[in-house]
Amino acid sequence: MSFTVFLVYLLVMAGVTYLIRMLPLVLVRKQITNRFLRSFLYYIPYSVLGVMTVPAIFYSTAYLVSAVAGCAVAVLLAYFNKSLLTVAASACGAVLVIELIIGYLL
Repeated sequence: MSFTVFLVYLLVMAGVTYLIRMLPLVLVRKQITNRFLRSFLYYIPYSVLGVMTVPAIFYSTAYLVSAVAGCAVAVLLAYFNKSLLTVAASACGAVLVIELIIGYLL
């Protein structure tokens, strides 16, 4: 790919990214009062994060069993309001233990 083609691609990508971020500020001047729309916009970051994270949980380990165990530990500890560090470390520890057990058995 030549430098000019790369530069054109880069400028188009930068322009599209800028438009996506700028258009809501220009088009929506007053505060949004619709309850449904406000709640929809409030929960969008959480749903996008969940959609990106959950599949990665199940494809990140060598065995599905260890991924399910780590996810179960994380959900259980999060349900009991443990800290983020505790949840993440415990889930990683559960995956490590299950992976070591499976590796030893196979």
